[in-house]
Amino acid sequence: MLNRQGRPTTPSHDTTVVHKTFTGNKALQQIEPLIFEIGSTDQTGVDIDAPAPHHKKLGKFERKSPIGLPGLSEPETMRHYVRLSQKNYGIDTGLFPLGSCTMKHNPRLNEKMARLPGFSDVHPLQPQATVQGALELMDTLAHWLVTLTGMDAVAMSPKAGAHGELCGLMAIKAAIIARGEEATRKVVLVPDSAHGTNPATAALIHFEVRSVPVREDGTVDPHVVASLAGPDTAAIMLTNPNTCGLFEKDVVAIAEAIHKAGGYFYADGANFNAIVGKARPGDLGVDAMHINLHKTFSTPHGGGGPGSGPVVLSERLAPFAPVPFIRKTDEGLQLVEDEAEATNHGAHPFGRMTAFHGQMGMYVRALSYMLSHGADGMKQASEDAVLNANYVRACLADLMSLPFGNKPCMHEVLFDDTWLKDTGVSTLDFAKAMIDEGYHPMTMYFPLVVHGAMLIEPTESESRASLDLFIATLRDLAIAAKRGDTERFTGAPYHAPLRRLDETRAARSPVLKWTPPQPILEAAE
Repeated sequence: MLNRQGRPTTPSHDTTVVHKTFTGNKALQQIEPLIFEIGSTDQTGVDIDAPAPHHKKLGKFERKSPIGLPGLSEPETMRHYVRLSQKNYGIDTGLFPLGSCTMKHNPRLNEKMARLPGFSDVHPLQPQATVQGALELMDTLAHWLVTLTGMDAVAMSPKAGAHGELCGLMAIKAAIIARGEEATRKVVLVPDSAHGTNPATAALIHFEVRSVPVREDGTVDPHVVASLAGPDTAAIMLTNPNTCGLFEKDVVAIAEAIHKAGGYFYADGANFNAIVGKARPGDLGVDAMHINLHKTFSTPHGGGGPGSGPVVLSERLAPFAPVPFIRKTDEGLQLVEDEAEATNHGAHPFGRMTAFHGQMGMYVRALSYMLSHGADGMKQASEDAVLNANYVRACLADLMSLPFGNKPCMHEVLFDDTWLKDTGVSTLDFAKAMIDEGYHPMTMYFPLVVHGAMLIEPTESESRASLDLFIATLRDLAIAAKRGDTERFTGAPYHAPLRRLDETRAARSPVLKWTPPQPILEAAE
């Protein structure tokens, strides 16, 4: 029986009927103009006294015209930013399947710990005697990072993964200089499937980058590495599991080939979250590896500012770790910040990566994650991440093509666009249609070794029910593409606030300054 007096008993999902509204709003989906379009430069939500007379110190940089910022009342300001926030997609909104990026749930317990007094309000310029608890936390986190990776030391100060890469390669360069080989060892081997930051980081500090092709199965051949490695080789930068979502099964042989040539093995630790508790990079021959705390130990991406990318180092590279570092003394923990002082303790730091020791908020969250999960919990998280990715693979393999065959993957599964041939639908079109279904698209067109790549990482955070709905959605889209429903894709997204954007034009010709639109004249009656 139909309910004819209230709302329908079953909500309508018919998108062909569009009811236009005067405001442009669609119930709770509200149009929100730019703040420049709704604010006024001659008003503000607060009263500010005129500044007292003062001596101007900016010289030629003194502003010569009004700043031009629009003013809103407090209610208008709150509504503006709340409405904008409702247009965001985040891990607290739904499944975030970005491959090679690991967008997983951040446990709220970790957030609570990071807000504890003594951690949230600690200042890097406090006397060390007043921050012994913070130093102990950093030392404890460093201990577990070294334990989990099977390495000998860790540099805690790098702010992110790419910053960590730079730290690791600078330690390698310092070691090469100490050996007196800086004039000859200038080549860094980088597989074609590597993250783009790898060759960029090597080039930044004046290494020559030499590409390593991948095999047909998506992995690196140790015999090819051995043929490329020689007296000019400084290091190899290898991701394991790699960016195709596959474990480099010949990693030990690759390490041996590099070490035999006198080089160092840098591991990109972006995918360490797939093997925590299962394998230790140090046991595989790794000399340096950065760890993305946001990917592996569940801290927020960026953390509202700098993130954290500690770098673990082997015995061969440990002496060259940058300052500052923590050492234990009879008086307590000491933060060694001076290179000369570090040398007195037998270290040979290559210098300093950043002004202070690191991001305390990220340290607290990461250690909270470790302690609440324990060794067995972190191992299970790795296993669940791999299980979830393989579940997605198994459920989509009959409709979507796998470039390296339908075989087990690690924490992420890679599809290509072979299955879209002759459909008139591209990888980009498919991703845009996912937005209409309420999902953030997967990583597209990466890694570059696969044409039209679609890299999906569901993470260990997702439940079976969440994965089933995601898989069913992708199956529905895949079937629609194959049956010729191209309009569903080529015009997508239809339900996003600004529909499909021209990302290429936006990247090449960005509009960085808002200018008032020309007034539209009304036609005479």
